[in-house]
Amino acid sequence: MYQEFNNKTILITGWSGSWWNEITKQLLENYNPKEVIIYSRWELAQVMMSRKFSKYKNIKFIIWDVRDLERLVETTKCVDYIFHLAALKHVPICENNHWECIKTNINGSKNVIEAANINKIWNVIYLSSDKACNPINLYWNSKSISEKLIIDANFENKKTKFVCIRAWNVIWTNGSIIPFFIDILKNSSKPLPITDIWMTRYFMTLSEAINLIFKATKTSIGWEIFVTKMPSCHILELAEVLSNHYNKEFNYNVIWSRPWEKIHEELISEYEAINTVEDNEFRIILPDDKKIIKKYKNYPKMKEKKYTSNDILMNKNEIKNMLSNSWFLNG
Repeated sequence: MYQEFNNKTILITGWSGSWWNEITKQLLENYNPKEVIIYSRWELAQVMMSRKFSKYKNIKFIIWDVRDLERLVETTKCVDYIFHLAALKHVPICENNHWECIKTNINGSKNVIEAANINKIWNVIYLSSDKACNPINLYWNSKSISEKLIIDANFENKKTKFVCIRAWNVIWTNGSIIPFFIDILKNSSKPLPITDIWMTRYFMTLSEAINLIFKATKTSIGWEIFVTKMPSCHILELAEVLSNHYNKEFNYNVIWSRPWEKIHEELISEYEAINTVEDNEFRIILPDDKKIIKKYKNYPKMKEKKYTSNDILMNKNEIKNMLSNSWFLNG
């Protein structure tokens, strides 16, 4: 148990589906917080979540929006930690609603920073995305800008630690490719849609991901962007392993990537790799600041020039083991 969360008030912004539920579940079950506050604008999700966690008396639900600075400042008066997850996340929606994306993703992050500064919150943890690395569209740029705002906030407030964690594909979460493929294999004879035969992606279980977020929160000093080390694979080979498990002939259609999709996920760019160190679980992107770099002097520097999902790939047996260990191949 991380004593940092013991008897502390923790606010979680935004509805982020499985991420949101799992963070809340682990906090309530394992870390003895004084209170967990769910701060979002989706009424139905809060109703469903309140039923799920009805046995806990130290959870509170607030309907509001990170765009509203005044309400956010009021809500965070007695908060110790903020896990900032609120964002518009679907690329086509963001591309068709530019200002809405900017208001939520960028202005919302700015409001979280201001509220933290006003109320002298101990730690702000921003759940970013691999899309912040070498952005190529509005949504990706909004994540990159938000990261920069969060990290630069350490200049303004020496009492609050502002930290970023770059997220990734978590298996069995909303929108994940694995349950999508399984649904097709179980319920139809359609070929599996493959975006590109060379496409690679990272994968990790949700509980592992949340646990590593808590570890990054515990070890951070502020200023860092934490990137978790994790396995990756070819999507084509993943589809083949699943087809074999369900005794289906391996049929697929190549549908080709959309303009905003990358063939390989990038988590650390060539520029960022210059100031990146690592330990057994993380690669840690540091700011170009000698004082911060000095605090990580005992950490080895990242050897690779960049970090992408095409670097070290699982073979089919390793993919099968990953799925089996995650209970995907039990049904």
